Amino acid sequence: MRVSVFGLGYVGTVFAASLAYRGINVIGVDIDISKVKIINCGKSYFYEPGLEELIRISIEKGLLKATTNYVEAVKNSEVSFIMVGTPSKPNGSADLRYVELASQMIGKALREKSEWHLIVVRSTVPPGTTINVVGRTIERITGLAMGRDFGLAMNPEFTREGSAIHDILHPSRIVIGELDKRSGDKLLEIYKILHGNDMPPVIRTSIYNAELAKYAANAFLAMKISFINLIARIAEHFPSSDVRDIAKAIGLDPRIGLHFLGAGLGFGGPCLPKDVKALIKVIEDLGEDPALFRSVLKINDNQPKHVIKMGEELIGSLKGKRVAILGLAFKPNTDDIRESQALKLVNELLTRDAEVIVYDPVALNNARHVLGSRVMYASNVKEALKGADLAIIATEWKEFRDVDPDTFRKLMRIPAVIDARRIYEPSKFISKGILFKAIGLGDVGSQK
Repeated sequence: MRVSVFGLGYVGTVFAASLAYRGINVIGVDIDISKVKIINCGKSYFYEPGLEELIRISIEKGLLKATTNYVEAVKNSEVSFIMVGTPSKPNGSADLRYVELASQMIGKALREKSEWHLIVVRSTVPPGTTINVVGRTIERITGLAMGRDFGLAMNPEFTREGSAIHDILHPSRIVIGELDKRSGDKLLEIYKILHGNDMPPVIRTSIYNAELAKYAANAFLAMKISFINLIARIAEHFPSSDVRDIAKAIGLDPRIGLHFLGAGLGFGGPCLPKDVKALIKVIEDLGEDPALFRSVLKINDNQPKHVIKMGEELIGSLKGKRVAILGLAFKPNTDDIRESQALKLVNELLTRDAEVIVYDPVALNNARHVLGSRVMYASNVKEALKGADLAIIATEWKEFRDVDPDTFRKLMRIPAVIDARRIYEPSKFISKGILFKAIGLGDVGSQK
C-alpha cells in the first residue's frame, strides 16, 4: 500500500511515521522545505515521545520520505490524506485555506493520473467541508466526478499530543465517513495493515457524521474540563472540601467516567479551544443557540485569573513579587505551547507587575519566541524556585511531582505554592508550614 500525507504538522508527521513503521509506503508532503529536510534526515522538528525513533527507522527502511513535490506524491500513491491545520479566524470559524490549498494540489496532480485515487480528509473541518470544499475543488480542477472517478472519505483523528503514537497504533475506535462503499473499503484496507489482528471498533458512516463526530468529541471533553473546574471553584468555598473526592464520587458512575475530570488550570493546545470556537460558529450559522459551549470557553478563559486571585489571597499584592511558573507546555510530554493556559497565566501576572521566572523541561525554546525578554528563564526547578515569593504548578510534568515540600521551603523567599494541576498531597505541604492553595481545595481543618 502506498499513501501520501499532505501536511507534516504535529498530527501529520506522527501519522505518516506510524504508517511507515507498520510497513506502509508513505510520502509526506509539505510546502515548508525546512520540515522536509529535517524529516528526510531521520529527525523530528518537535518533541513527541518516541517519534524521532519511528522517523529514523522508517527513513532507513525506505518506507518514509518527505517532499514538496505534490504531483509526484499523488502519482506514486493510491491514497492521499489531507492533514493540514484549520486554525481559527477572528470570528471563531475554521480557516480552511490550507484544506483548499491541499485540495488544489491533489486536483492538479490527478490531472496527470489515470488511475482511481482516494482522498481522505483527516483535518478537523466543519460539516460539509469534505464534499463541498475538497470534493468540489477537485472536480472543478480535474473535470472528474467524485464517487465515479475518485474516492472521498472523512477519517477524523483522535490523537493526544504526548501519547500520539500510542493513539494511532492502538486507537479506541476508527471512524470512516465514506462517500461510497469503494472509498470506505479502500480506507479500511490501510487500517487492516496498520492494526492486523488488533483491529479496534470501526464505525462506517456518512461523511457529515464523521465531520461532526470530531467536533462533538472535542467539545464534550472541553465541557467536562470546564464542568469540573466550576465544581472546583464551588468546593473552594467550603472547609475540608476537595474536588478530587467529588470527581471520584461522580466519575465512578459508568454513565460519567473518570476521564477528563481532573480539575486544574483549564484546557489549551491546538485542538480543544479552536474546535469549540468553530463549533459555536457552525451552530450560529445554523440558527441554533451555542450558549452551552460559550459557557465552556468562558469558564476556561477565567481559570488563569482565578489562579491569580488565589495567589493574591496567599501573599497579597503580586506587584514586585517574584513568581515561579513551573510548566509552560499546554500539557506534559510535549513542547507545544499553543493556547497554553500557562502562558495566559504568565501574561496575567505581567499585567500585575509581578516579576516572573519560568521553567519547563522541553518547552522553553518555544516559549522564548512568545515571551521574549518579559520574563526570566530558569534551567531547572531549583533555579526557578530560588528566592521566589510564590510558585505555581502550571503543567503536570512528572519532574514536578518528584519535588518534595522541603525543596520549596528551603529555596523560596516566601514558601507559598499554588497547585494548579493537583499533583501534590496538600497535607504534606501544609504540615511543613508552607502557604498552600490548590484548585478545588477548601480550607483544611474543621468542617464546622
